[in-house]
Amino acid sequence: MRAYERLLNYVVVRTPSDEHSTTSPSSQCQFDLARILADEMTALGISDVSLDEFCYVYGKIPATPGYENKPSIGFIAHMDTVSDYCDHDIIPVVHKNYDGGDLPLGTSGRTLTVKDFPHLPSLAGRTLITTDGTTVLGADDKAGVAEIMTMAEALIKENIPHGPISIAFTPDEEVGGGTDHFNVEKFAAQFAYTLDGDTEGEIQYENFNACKADFEITGFAVHPGSSKDTMINACLVAAEINNMLPGLEIPRETEDYEGFYHLTGMSGDVAQAKLHYIVRDHDKNLFEARKETLRHIEKNLNEKWGEGTVKLTITDQYQNMAEIIAGCMHLIENAKKACENAGVAPLVLPIRGGTDGCQLSFMGLPCPNLGTGGHAFHGPYEHITAEGMDKAVDIAVELVKLYAEM
Repeated sequence: MRAYERLLNYVVVRTPSDEHSTTSPSSQCQFDLARILADEMTALGISDVSLDEFCYVYGKIPATPGYENKPSIGFIAHMDTVSDYCDHDIIPVVHKNYDGGDLPLGTSGRTLTVKDFPHLPSLAGRTLITTDGTTVLGADDKAGVAEIMTMAEALIKENIPHGPISIAFTPDEEVGGGTDHFNVEKFAAQFAYTLDGDTEGEIQYENFNACKADFEITGFAVHPGSSKDTMINACLVAAEINNMLPGLEIPRETEDYEGFYHLTGMSGDVAQAKLHYIVRDHDKNLFEARKETLRHIEKNLNEKWGEGTVKLTITDQYQNMAEIIAGCMHLIENAKKACENAGVAPLVLPIRGGTDGCQLSFMGLPCPNLGTGGHAFHGPYEHITAEGMDKAVDIAVELVKLYAEM
């Protein structure tokens, strides 16, 4: 099967993770796809296939005789999708010989436009896969899953010489729990790659340092007619907090290595208010400076309005894997060479987010990220091409060949 054919089968199995859940996995529906994958892996001839109680699927492709001492490498993708635009059946739509222009998405009223997505003309002549415009597609990251499965089939059926290969499919990446129960020892690879990026040929090993920042504001509510020098309006203090942050350091105004403060939620009334931010920066020192800015705001407003008015909680989420990958740059050099061998221009870009790989790198498994060929993830405009997926598979196969030569 081609990778896109597998993708069409996988995306109709809805697997949204649940950020409000306290279980692992966060949603039981993820087991629906995990069981399908475990059965397919066994049917392909992948060995040591297992599905654990936390919804992690593992498998191995033993080394070709004589290649047992080659570096062991792994390939990882996540099975869950975001919960946004995922509340009803997903209907993938295949557009053969796409013309590269604006494309209405079913009867949804949404249109994939060149204005919004300038790369579309470069996809002309390809087989484009979208939804009907009412859901996510789920190519993030079922494209990576499909590509790893297709790579595995090629290695086994075409008798391509290789060293030890490990495969894993994880749950809950979209809610930050993709590595919470990942068994690095069981996975048993020296190095790995996540297939969880965008354009085919992308190579990513620099990601944000990340944290959550939650402000809780306690006001003082009295009758507005007699509140002179007494009332403390929690909503106004919340607005004051946001106004003290640099207005241009938000996602809309930043790119590449530039960090940001992102207000993700707010609620409240006169008596109580809450602000929820995520904070990101590639540079570790600048990241720490951002956290210090938040603490400074907390301190100043408590001095202004009274101790205990503002409470800040900062929760670290993940770190920049670049400091780990720096010790094994062969992962990046081989990825570049694999792209070239597959006829794809390598595109080394920073990740403006995080992947399972950044957590795994700090768990002892250096793990940069590769592109899958997809675009516009996390919304109804998500799309991918069959040809882009084919190239992602070719790159993974070429990587296996390169490590078999080391």
